Amino acid sequence: MIRIRKLNARALNCDLKEAFDIAGGGLQRAENVLVCAELTDGTRGYGEGAPFPDFNGETQNGTFAAVRQAAPALIGRPITEIGAAARDLGRMIPKNGAARAGIETALLDAWSRSHRFPLRLFFGGAQTRIVTDVTIPIVSPEHAHRSALAWKKFGITALKIKVGRDPEKDFERIRAAKDGHPKARLLLDANAGYDADTALKLLSRLKRAKIVPALFEQPAGARDLKAMARIAARGGVPVAADESVTCGRDVLDIARTGAAGYVNIKIMKSGVFESLEIARTARAAGLGLMIGGLVESPLAMTCSAHLAAGLGGFSFVDLDTPLFFTREPMRGVKILRGGVYDLSKVRAGLGVAPKFVIMN
Repeated sequence: MIRIRKLNARALNCDLKEAFDIAGGGLQRAENVLVCAELTDGTRGYGEGAPFPDFNGETQNGTFAAVRQAAPALIGRPITEIGAAARDLGRMIPKNGAARAGIETALLDAWSRSHRFPLRLFFGGAQTRIVTDVTIPIVSPEHAHRSALAWKKFGITALKIKVGRDPEKDFERIRAAKDGHPKARLLLDANAGYDADTALKLLSRLKRAKIVPALFEQPAGARDLKAMARIAARGGVPVAADESVTCGRDVLDIARTGAAGYVNIKIMKSGVFESLEIARTARAAGLGLMIGGLVESPLAMTCSAHLAAGLGGFSFVDLDTPLFFTREPMRGVKILRGGVYDLSKVRAGLGVAPKFVIMN
């Protein structure tokens, strides 16, 4: 019986080409955690925890501590008990989504490598390719325009524009991006930065300017479902819940209150297995699916790509942050022109591994 032999972690740091600013703050540098799992048959698997302090308060040090706390309870367990291990992680480190994501991804990668099948098959194998949008962070209108032009040349067909701090500046940023890439599908993401009145006024102003977003992600506070429902009912634009959903139970609250028509699933919020539960619950509740992430390298992002491709039916894909890294710390699956993730050539596991990891 193949068991978990080792579980180690080390820093995964990388500068970004530009600051990744959102409504609540931002990152100048990715300070993530690389997790390596080794099985008793010698197979290694890799995962990544990508904390984002200004998104949910998680930090690199906290992620390290959570991995160290969880490791002794996992060593020696059969790899076939990975689902039960994930449930135990939810009890041991419930507030450390990034650590759970890193550990669960490493175990899934090791297991699927050991048995020589691509990870997308674990989730169902519905698709082999998905296409991501690209984010324009909170930047000046001039910067947004240049970025939109550049992404247009790269073949990107959807732009996700960060908003939520200043509605006047947000409007100008949206308009500048639209001018730079007129045919792009536009998504807005306020990261819980608005109230209902501000969000509705922005949407009304955009409508007068003949700009109709395809989606408005988390326009109001994470727990303010009444405001979210008001925007969803009156804004004339589909709404997605992100910060409002970290577990399957949250999905039921969204559906019951009419707070959103879509749910943004992120393994960094919930871990991989709870993300799968969120997707199943959302489908059962009649809600649409979106896949997203924090500031992650190709390692974590490709895990999310396997999840979305394996399940199929995701209306919105936001897995673009590897394009923001100044250097490439991974080998394997890359984001191709047009934002394409092509998983068809992955023969085992994620199809991604670090260039530098050494496990003691």
